[in-house]
Amino acid sequence: METVRASLTALYKRMSWDTIGTFDASVAPGDVAFADGDELYLGVQRVAHVMVRHLRLPEARMIVSFREMRHAAHVELTAGPEYFIELNARFKNHRRDIGAALAHEVMHVYLHRLGLSFPGTRDNEILTDTATAYLGAGWLLLDAFRQDALSSQKLGYLTPEEYGYVLAKRAALFGEDPAVWFTSPQAYEAYVAGRDLARQDAARPPLAASGWAARRRYARDRREARDRLGPGVPPLGNGFYTFESHSPLRVSFPCPVCHQRIRVPVQGRVRARCGLCRTVLECDT
Repeated sequence: METVRASLTALYKRMSWDTIGTFDASVAPGDVAFADGDELYLGVQRVAHVMVRHLRLPEARMIVSFREMRHAAHVELTAGPEYFIELNARFKNHRRDIGAALAHEVMHVYLHRLGLSFPGTRDNEILTDTATAYLGAGWLLLDAFRQDALSSQKLGYLTPEEYGYVLAKRAALFGEDPAVWFTSPQAYEAYVAGRDLARQDAARPPLAASGWAARRRYARDRREARDRLGPGVPPLGNGFYTFESHSPLRVSFPCPVCHQRIRVPVQGRVRARCGLCRTVLECDT
């Protein structure tokens, strides 16, 4: 989850609020659906171009093929204008998930062009999954999560609940409810669990919407900080908010939208505006 949150911050830093705001509409289910009579390769090209258009990659041509492989898919990142995507051969018989696989791989192309990446394969794949979900195509990845008595499937590096968390963040930002698109009962359950986690981010002190028990703990930590902080004393906190020795005493905490840390004076009710995503937050410090 720490890498997921860092991914959201990195997206805002690299893309800006204005650019992220242009992704207010998700990929529509009908645009990536396969009909019974669709020819496989023509259908794959159609869905690939849906992803290209969604991510504003008009100059990128996607050449998609199938082969036996361990992973779900692979994309060859070059300078373009052509990009080569390989899909696992099993998708020939599981066409409903081709959109999910292509969403992830085309996002690799988008982030490559942005020059945005994390060191290490694992963290970079988490960044890609997070970006796919937050920018409107990742609901497909969560919907590919299915379980029954005989089989189980999950695409991507995020857990289903983490996909739900990012999708809930997006839903809160744009007022868009992806739950109506899920065909998998397990995907819906994971979305609800992730939504609960996302709501917790907006209900922690010093945010004014925090609950009574959390406020009591915050007041106790604030008293301790006032007693102990001084020159040369490191900041005190609980992992979410941190008190710092300044005049006056200040508290820093992550923005519940983009997770950029915000620093405000400890002086009762204050209104803070995140400098990265422009969210205005009501705080009781």
